[in-house]
Amino acid sequence: MPSVEIEDQVARLHRFVAWLDQFGETSWDHQSYFASDRMRRIKAAYYRRPVAGVALVAPVIACEAFLPRTRRLFWKPQRFPIADAHYAMGFAYLAQALGSSAYHDRAVHFLNVLIETRCKNAFRYCWGYPFHWETKNGTIPAETPLITTIPYVYEAFRAVYEIDGNPRWRTVMHSIAEHAAEDYHDRETAPGSFSCSYTPDPGDPCGVINASAYRAFVLTQASAEFAEPRYQRIAAGNLAYVIDSQNADGSWFYATDGKRDFVDHFHTCFVLKALAKVELLAPTAPVTAAIDRGLRYYVEHLFDADGSPKPFSRRPRLTVYRKELYDYAECINLGTLLAGRDRAFDQIVEKVIALAGWQKTDGSFRTRQLFWGWDDVPMHRWAQSQIFRSLSYALLRRIGTDAPKASRCGTETSAEG
Repeated sequence: MPSVEIEDQVARLHRFVAWLDQFGETSWDHQSYFASDRMRRIKAAYYRRPVAGVALVAPVIACEAFLPRTRRLFWKPQRFPIADAHYAMGFAYLAQALGSSAYHDRAVHFLNVLIETRCKNAFRYCWGYPFHWETKNGTIPAETPLITTIPYVYEAFRAVYEIDGNPRWRTVMHSIAEHAAEDYHDRETAPGSFSCSYTPDPGDPCGVINASAYRAFVLTQASAEFAEPRYQRIAAGNLAYVIDSQNADGSWFYATDGKRDFVDHFHTCFVLKALAKVELLAPTAPVTAAIDRGLRYYVEHLFDADGSPKPFSRRPRLTVYRKELYDYAECINLGTLLAGRDRAFDQIVEKVIALAGWQKTDGSFRTRQLFWGWDDVPMHRWAQSQIFRSLSYALLRRIGTDAPKASRCGTETSAEG
């Protein structure tokens, strides 16, 4: 990567950090429209009777499509653990890439926030959403641990631990690993193949593919770091389920419940990312083959003719937007992990990472390109934190992972550059 491009990337990240400093660490969210009790009841009614329920949700969808700033009329700004984890990772990667103790301090700040905001009624360290989440299977109460959040927090503590070696972070990592291993349940789908629950709720029906992929990765990682074979045994069952669930064309549905059989961009990335990380830790022929099939489908079906990320290759419903920042963030994450594996994908990522037209003058990023105009409401979980993390990680990988550890070197780069 030419040095001028690296300079541009650093400048872009500094602009974002300046925006974050001014904007603050709470925001509205993609789910703000349906977070209140009244709106959750409307959403639940739609799930029960989709045809009749359209009239109830249509005005809200219209707001999302044409007046996205109306989110503030429906709910309040909140802090999101999954976003805090992404910010912690992003600042940790910047600290390493730039030799910046200031950015290391910012990463530590977000870890301390995560410790404070852990699920209060849980024995082990775990995190979920700060709002009640209405799904097709019912309401998931606020602060219910989510296996789709836990691995990001684990990675955040691990990223900072690699910089400063603070044993406190490793203690939290071990607690997270125990939570992932012990507090979720599995449903056997074939001999040796197990679908992981999304939450610790015993009534959780399982079947969400990225949930099992996340758990397979985090327990494979923890098994290597804590020399715990029990983690690896659990991970193997979830990994087998993910591989078994891959369609003949290389795609994955969101779930194997026969109801949520859509194929979208960022959930495909979630699965491929988890498999790529498992492959780095414990390579096997089935994992490599699944990645290769999945990547081929991903490149051929989840990008437009101009090489920009396409939200769906198989839609679950009518969508009200053209492009999604979350898709760009996850494409960059996956592309950085799999750099050099597929030339066509590498070329796509080089274009995607430019994010042409997406960064605003204030340093934040647009959330969605709508059919008419843009959704410019900045939301930390959707996906300001994810794009920051992906760009920071890409910068670190391109500069080189031999950059000085921020807390062990004499150089310091200020947050203003």
